[in-house]
Amino acid sequence: MHRPTALGGALAALATAAAGVLVAAAVSTTPAAAATGGTGTGYLHTSGNKIVDSTGATVRLTGINWFGMETDNKTFHGLWSSNPWRGQLDTMARLGYNTLRIPYSNDALKPGATATGVNDFVNPDLVGLSPLQILDKVVDYAGSKGMRVILDRHRPTSAGQSPLWYTSTVSEATWIADWKMLAQRYANNPTVIGADLHNEPHAEGTNPAATGACWGCGDTARDWRLAAERAGNAILGVQPNWLIFVEGVSCPSGGLSNVWDNDPSNDEDCGWWGGNLSKAGQFPVRLNVANRLVYSPHEYATSVYHQAWFDDPTYPANMPAIWDRYWGYLYKQNIAPIMMGEFGTTLQDPKDKVWLQNLMAYTGTGVNGMSFTYWSWNPNSGDTGGIANDDWTTINQAKQDILQPYLIPPTGGGTTSPAPTTPVPTTPAPTGGCTATYKQVNAWQGGFQGELTVKNSGTAALNPWSATWTWPSGVTLASGWNATVTQSGTTVTAAAPTWASSLAPGASVTVGFTANGTAAAPGAVKLNGTAC
Repeated sequence: MHRPTALGGALAALATAAAGVLVAAAVSTTPAAAATGGTGTGYLHTSGNKIVDSTGATVRLTGINWFGMETDNKTFHGLWSSNPWRGQLDTMARLGYNTLRIPYSNDALKPGATATGVNDFVNPDLVGLSPLQILDKVVDYAGSKGMRVILDRHRPTSAGQSPLWYTSTVSEATWIADWKMLAQRYANNPTVIGADLHNEPHAEGTNPAATGACWGCGDTARDWRLAAERAGNAILGVQPNWLIFVEGVSCPSGGLSNVWDNDPSNDEDCGWWGGNLSKAGQFPVRLNVANRLVYSPHEYATSVYHQAWFDDPTYPANMPAIWDRYWGYLYKQNIAPIMMGEFGTTLQDPKDKVWLQNLMAYTGTGVNGMSFTYWSWNPNSGDTGGIANDDWTTINQAKQDILQPYLIPPTGGGTTSPAPTTPVPTTPAPTGGCTATYKQVNAWQGGFQGELTVKNSGTAALNPWSATWTWPSGVTLASGWNATVTQSGTTVTAAAPTWASSLAPGASVTVGFTANGTAAAPGAVKLNGTAC
């Protein structure tokens, strides 16, 4: 859902160097005395290079992208899988992703727009809903998990991205009007914290006949900085509490250099699409409401495009200076917060692992580090893959292991569903036992969806943990999440996943599932063989 840079300079064919040792180039941070988890209280705003909540506590957004609403499906991808949409959000939140960046196209917002690619059997509650109505449900449930949501205008139409924020068929007026509609729709819902105005503005045309997005050139038809001000101020006129996320360009001139003229003196310093904020210090985005601006660069690995800097003999020691030049200086000079809106890799090239490790170290640790939303949850991102595997249930542990130390899980919230929580019939739990509660989330003809929450009420951690329960004859498992769920006869086993194998004393785990047959609560629940 992104594209590589349009390079302006001649690419030197440098010899590939071995990926070096991990660079300790983290942004300087100080341990936070407060706000060690979650996404804060109320609406967010900025203070210098920090994002803070309504109480002034620092908030670090550590999120993930879930795309699809910008495509022909006009809604989230993976809704066709056997993992219900709530189950996917449950996993994101449990892994530590506290923010959801949601790409969309203006096509998905049109009256009469239809969402496709939804598994009606697994997601019966989405049947017949419009793309916006599905978005409403995702926003509400994400909010119930303590997550925040950033809306990303990814494409004018589902056909593809555009270098400018408007096209011959989608005008600037439409772009702004749709943003104002969304700002009004979620005006009283602090789960939705802001607008990523347009995805990956970039160069087009060869200089001096540039036709793409420039920064600071002064041409109102091409200057992305000026367009961001117009849209940002229009949005703030409707919803002054939103953050305005502004991406960079690729080449500040808005055009590509002539790489065939053998004259490097006039070749421009270009970066990733949306990733070049080198002129934002000189030409800042000016908004009518103070403390609302967040710069949001994109950054990618060799799996997206093999940039010249990956072949520098000093790699990866050369990377912090590149990040400083394109966008890091805005943070280090306390000009504005950084929220890296997209970054990702397949990890197939050993250089990419080093790149991801160094990039995360660069953002800093703890609540005072730079914010980010990883690309992507989706496994069907062609040049990066996802955190989710192809089953949309299990996860890519190699990627998660690198990101995990920097994730700040959301806190608070149960679910938005009004379904009652009914205790599972139990016998008194012995010392060192467990407790269990069950909630039926949904039911339809021939099946139902439920959540079983099991708590370790003992004094020792269970590693690995495993829960079992029984169902009446005729009830069969269809899908499960947050554990490896299997069935043998009338007994169902939920085994600990590799990424969360331990259950600490006092901790609980919620196993979600869909089942065929007449809705029935789990019976004879046990945790590691001890009755609950």
